[in-house]
Amino acid sequence: MDYLVVYTSKTGNTQKVAMKIFEALPGKSKDIVNLEEYHGEEADTYFVGFWNNRGICTTEVIDFLSDLHDKKIALFGTCGIFENKEYLKQVEKQVSVFLPEDNEYLGCFLCGGKMGPKVLEKCRQMRAQHDTPQIREMIAAYEDAMLHPNKEDLDQACVFTESVLNRIQKKKEERDGIKR
Repeated sequence: MDYLVVYTSKTGNTQKVAMKIFEALPGKSKDIVNLEEYHGEEADTYFVGFWNNRGICTTEVIDFLSDLHDKKIALFGTCGIFENKEYLKQVEKQVSVFLPEDNEYLGCFLCGGKMGPKVLEKCRQMRAQHDTPQIREMIAAYEDAMLHPNKEDLDQACVFTESVLNRIQKKKEERDGIKR
């Protein structure tokens, strides 16, 4: 198989992005599977999706990534707090570190995603006890995240997929050029 999209999704956000990436992949030699239903399918290129859990992915995703060898791998995910570019770079770094070095890392796409209602409830409780600008910012971030992933996010997932495919093609051409 050429491409396999493997994802985990707690609230459906990452699943939406996974479906869009799958649709953007060419040909018929591709599949998409929730990590919970993964049974060892093999592919040349993996798109691995996760939901951000306090700056990192779940241990199931870590275990999955750690077991991949000699593959091309692109990461994607959803974050409740996504406006801070430095934070997104940190999330990418925290997750990509679990890829064994014999893989070819192709980059990461992160976008916003709805957070569970418990997050808002916790923020409101904190605000009731001690109203601060940071808590108000957290509530605003929660409200903004409720609108994601939106059409623009999904379009950007397609752009990311195209850029990954272009990188793969360019590397292939470079290898073929060297072999001639």
